[in-house]
Amino acid sequence: MASTTYITAVGRRKTAIASVRMSKAAKSSVMVNGKTAKEYFKTDLRTKVAEEALVIAESAENYAVVAHVEGGGIAGQADALRHAISRAITKAEPKTRTVLKAAGLMKRDPRAKERKKPGLVKARKAKQWSKR
Repeated sequence: MASTTYITAVGRRKTAIASVRMSKAAKSSVMVNGKTAKEYFKTDLRTKVAEEALVIAESAENYAVVAHVEGGGIAGQADALRHAISRAITKAEPKTRTVLKAAGLMKRDPRAKERKKPGLVKARKAKQWSKR
């Protein structure tokens, strides 16, 4: 029995974390938490975002991706998955790094929700101030 070599990577966005296991395959597939990417993300937009790295690197037909995603919301999870897939592709094919980096997929998006400050309603929103 031939052993399959896996390429692993982790991607993050907001509070979402995606861990990816990628292997060479004759037929491409992206599985997220035991479902296909289309079933998991439900919308075409989120599915396209998640698979964007494969399309840009022109490796969509070459790999089978199995991902475990947790935390955050659907949008953050899709972005975390895109980050993880792009990291895994660069491990497998180092030449694709320049293409993915130019597209902005190699950088972790650092934006996250700002913490709430004491005495305020939200991070910066204050209650309406009355002079009298």
